[in-house]
Amino acid sequence: MSPEEPAAGTTGPIARLSVQNWVHLILACFVLVVCGCLVVGGVVLSRISDRTTELVDRVQPARSVSFQLQNSLLDQETGVRGFALTGDTSFLDPYEKGMRAERERLARVRSLMGDGQPYAEDLNRLERASQQWRTLRAEPLIATVRRGGPAGESSAPILRSKAQFDDLRGLYAAQQKHLDDARDTARAELDDARTTRDRVLIALVIGFVLAVVSLSLLLHRMVGRPLAELTAASYKVRAGAFASRIEVRGPSDVRAVAAAAEDMRRRLAVELAESQERETLLAEQTTELRRSNSELEQFAYVASHDLQEPLRKVASFCQLLDKRYNSELDERGRQYIDFAVDGAKRMQVLINDLLTFSRVGRVQQSWKPVDLDTSLDRALSNLTLAVEESGAVVVREDPLPELLGDSTSLTMVWQNLVGNAVKFRRHDVPCRITVGCVREGDDWHMTVADNGIGIAPEFADKVFVIFQRLHARDEYEGTGIGLSLCRKIIEFHGGRIWLDPEPAQGTLIHFTLPVLPEAPTHTTAELLAPAPLTPRSGDLL
Repeated sequence: MSPEEPAAGTTGPIARLSVQNWVHLILACFVLVVCGCLVVGGVVLSRISDRTTELVDRVQPARSVSFQLQNSLLDQETGVRGFALTGDTSFLDPYEKGMRAERERLARVRSLMGDGQPYAEDLNRLERASQQWRTLRAEPLIATVRRGGPAGESSAPILRSKAQFDDLRGLYAAQQKHLDDARDTARAELDDARTTRDRVLIALVIGFVLAVVSLSLLLHRMVGRPLAELTAASYKVRAGAFASRIEVRGPSDVRAVAAAAEDMRRRLAVELAESQERETLLAEQTTELRRSNSELEQFAYVASHDLQEPLRKVASFCQLLDKRYNSELDERGRQYIDFAVDGAKRMQVLINDLLTFSRVGRVQQSWKPVDLDTSLDRALSNLTLAVEESGAVVVREDPLPELLGDSTSLTMVWQNLVGNAVKFRRHDVPCRITVGCVREGDDWHMTVADNGIGIAPEFADKVFVIFQRLHARDEYEGTGIGLSLCRKIIEFHGGRIWLDPEPAQGTLIHFTLPVLPEAPTHTTAELLAPAPLTPRSGDLL
């Protein structure tokens, strides 16, 4: 199954949901749960509010007004009885105020309790009874006292009025009992609502927690687990298990990422296999190269010893011929012998130069810190005779640094550059050679300038090619290997060398070398050569 093909059981609508879709779905479920909790809580709180309103705004005020209604009735009965006993009309003021207060308080209680049973019936009976008491007892008693004067405490009209008012008290007591029952019922319902509220609140908290946990588990199962599996598979591949397939089920975008990662893993596996094949081939080629280098070293040894011996014999015997048969040879014969001797000597120099050139980069000893000032001093010491004969002056504009490399090879660089400046000087101008050095980032930039004959710009690259000469042998001696040897040594040390195409005068050579590391912890490079090289004045252009 390719990564692009969906796994079995993952083609339904759920499998087509992305991580964003799952997050939105779970958030929607969470919102629904919260809204449901809010609705249930609102219903419970509304019920508590209704019970509280019933008790605080209706029943309790109705009971309070009912007490005031009782007081208004008592004021009427007290005023009538006081007027009947004393005949004082001032006692009729409470009676009249009590009637007005009775009407107001009856209307207030009706507005609070409404038309519900038994409250409306209680008020109707109480109103009819009070009206009958005033009509049948209070008003006739007031009229009798006004006509005949005060009556005694035990007079029949007062006793009948008191008895009928006691019946009115009974009706008020019944009405008050109904209000007390309503109060107790409202309190009980309020307590039940509060208990229900507490239970619902606990249930809502538990339900909310369960919903959050359930939605979190769902999110982890549908999103978190596939992402964790993809991460684990990626880490496994990163650890080197390139043959392990990446197969992850989950949201569509996670599966798409897994498919892309699987495709990348397959490409990496293919490229790794190809890289291993290339490494195997490279190892074989390295072995072959080592064998070839060994043969080259053997050839260099033969060239330095065995091939030079026949050349020495040719030169020696030619010189013996010239010495023994000089009188018998004509001018042309002696010239031929000179040509043979000169050719043998030049061949010997070429063989030595080739041997030196081949040894650069194959020294089996570690690099060490090299003081370039000391290397330049050694080179000038080797060139003492040439410098003194030419009258050349070597000027160091800047102190030379210390860097990591091979001391002998770097001495050869100075010797070839300074030697070339001496060799290609102008005979009518005193030879002056200037050595400069500046730091540019991680490299030392050094220059060797002279006031000699110079090099044409079109030959700026040609002079660094081995055996390339710009002058005839009868003008300047040398094999043409000096600057090519400098280039090989500089590049092997990690730098580069070039010729300034437009100097002010003479020749200006630039080259760079890396700055010495502050704390080298290992060998940075090795020069490969069977033995140290001894710089020679013949290794010049």
